[in-house]
Amino acid sequence: MASPNLDDLLTRTQAAAALTAAGYPTASATLATKACRGGGPLYRTYSGRALYRWADALGWAESRTSAPRRSTSEAGTAQAA
Repeated sequence: MASPNLDDLLTRTQAAAALTAAGYPTASATLATKACRGGGPLYRTYSGRALYRWADALGWAESRTSAPRRSTSEAGTAQAA
């Protein structure tokens, strides 16, 4: 899958595939669970189908990614670069 434009609307399956291709392994079932329970990317519905704006899905994945680390002992600490 080619990298989508930031404003592209993707189905749940397409969003999961695009996130995985971008290096954030995500299953469509995970997005479905997050849509029900909260904590997932913003989405819209059209005819009962969830549509994710690529910028929202990518931003959600990036927000869940930690800052760069040099070792596991840095986990949970605020280290200045």
